[in-house]
Amino acid sequence: MFTKITKYCKESYDELVHKVSWPNRSQLSSSAVVVLTASLLIALVVFIMDSAFQFLMEDVIYPHY
Repeated sequence: MFTKITKYCKESYDELVHKVSWPNRSQLSSSAVVVLTASLLIALVVFIMDSAFQFLMEDVIYPHY
């Protein structure tokens, strides 16, 4: 069993070092900008939907008399 674990660790290391293509700095930066932009856009959409729902609940469904 110990030999299987050792073999697995060696194969995993070999794959990470020699077979995986890691992104360079510019690819990583552009991906980070895309993720940040998408996150902000989704947050904005959720904020707008929440504000509209709050307005609907406060002023349309339960109006203040």
